[in-house]
Amino acid sequence: MQYLPNILFVAALVAGIGFFIRNVKKLARNIKLGKKAVITDNTSMRWKNMLRIALGQTKMVVRPIPGLLHIIVYLGFIIINIEVLEIIIDGVLGTHRIFSSLGRIYDFLIATFEILALLVIIAVVIFWVRRNLIRLRRFIKPEMTGWPKTDANWILYIELILMVLFLTMNGADYQLQHLDAAHYTKAGAFPISQFFTTFFDGMSMSSLILIERSAWWLHILGILFFLNYLYYSKHLHILLAFPNTYFGKLGPKGKFNNLESVTNEVRLMMDPSADPYANSSEVETGEEVPKFGASDVMDLTRIQLLNAYTCTECGRCTNECPANQTGKKLSPRKIMMDTRDRLEEVGKNLDANKGIFENDGKQLLDDYITREELWACTSCNACVEACPVSIDPLSIIMDMRQYLVMEQSAAPSELNNMMGNIENNGAPWPFNQMDRLNWAKED
Repeated sequence: MQYLPNILFVAALVAGIGFFIRNVKKLARNIKLGKKAVITDNTSMRWKNMLRIALGQTKMVVRPIPGLLHIIVYLGFIIINIEVLEIIIDGVLGTHRIFSSLGRIYDFLIATFEILALLVIIAVVIFWVRRNLIRLRRFIKPEMTGWPKTDANWILYIELILMVLFLTMNGADYQLQHLDAAHYTKAGAFPISQFFTTFFDGMSMSSLILIERSAWWLHILGILFFLNYLYYSKHLHILLAFPNTYFGKLGPKGKFNNLESVTNEVRLMMDPSADPYANSSEVETGEEVPKFGASDVMDLTRIQLLNAYTCTECGRCTNECPANQTGKKLSPRKIMMDTRDRLEEVGKNLDANKGIFENDGKQLLDDYITREELWACTSCNACVEACPVSIDPLSIIMDMRQYLVMEQSAAPSELNNMMGNIENNGAPWPFNQMDRLNWAKED
């Protein structure tokens, strides 16, 4: 019975980490459903972007107040959980505050953790008020109903509860230290939790131990729960923001990728010495004819799918979108959320069919993202510029547009007219090249 708590702790730790690893494998498998995107250019700049944007939060502070609050929550939560290492060692070995031998350094660390915990609580309350009472416009868009709204609030509740448990654990520990309770080493500085002692006045030592142990267990179990909840939450960006910013686009945002097959055709047409029959078509060689653009998540690149899982649902992209501001249905945030939802649906299909995708009669185009949304985009890149973690919704929109134009010839009539004019007249206007300068001859 002496080692039962240690055994239970190890079992909980193994189960929590095991589920987390399972979720990571599922996440990696789903992302790998996309097309390979080999990116090896400018490694030093990519590392700098990752450190500057993901770790340094430089794009978050564009809006100072929410940016500062986010930095407090992010850094506070990460730094405070350094104590998790001590909790894990204590739980496995049956010790208590094993790092207390660090003396004043330990006192400084615990005091810092407590101040950060209080700041996190304040920031979380402000975030909740902004989202639920003030109801900022970007938090009440149509795509933010149901689970997205519930998830956003649940994350705030979990963070609040974990911080309160941390301070309660320390407050009871502080009281027990002053009562010279056995096994409770006198160590640490408690600038915040020491005020909790008023709630513990008159309690017996056994009651205090019960409170301290309960808060200790609930705190570590809550962290393990949160770790596994990440996969189902928008807070997956805590982990994925780092690779996502590393693989972010480095070139000019307005530069679009050309299709290699189309580029080769144009070069062939422009080269008078080229033999048009030199290269056999894919049909003649038995190769699969390449698909132009994207109609489903498997047609997107792995980086685009990583983008979808990294989306924080903050709505800065949609807030900056001129199409959305003028009442169009397009919401860049919804584009990313729909891509992730469809990818999850495909992943569940694979799980249900032993790794083999069974056609479910659905696709990203039309079943999730409408054509009206796609053609509402002005391709201005405002959403890309606004994203705090280097997500590129425009690349998905353009790939799906490409599919509509080149696979289905389903562009709007105005666009078809323009492309026909460019092909026939070398300009988007319906004037013959010989008549293009007639306006200059008019009096």
